[in-house]
Amino acid sequence: MPAPDDWYPLFPNPVVAESLLDRLINTSHQVIMNGPSYRPNKRPKNPIDKPDKPPVR
Repeated sequence: MPAPDDWYPLFPNPVVAESLLDRLINTSHQVIMNGPSYRPNKRPKNPIDKPDKPPVR
């Protein structure tokens, strides 16, 4: 994930960027997780097969 300093060019107005990023950074928590991802376990075995959807009533 890019550092917050790299986000400033995404906003056309530097004052707006500073304001938004200040509020975002000061109210957020950084969670660093080490270990294997659980996403591969949740992925369908065959990407062509889609999970069955319940019937619409």
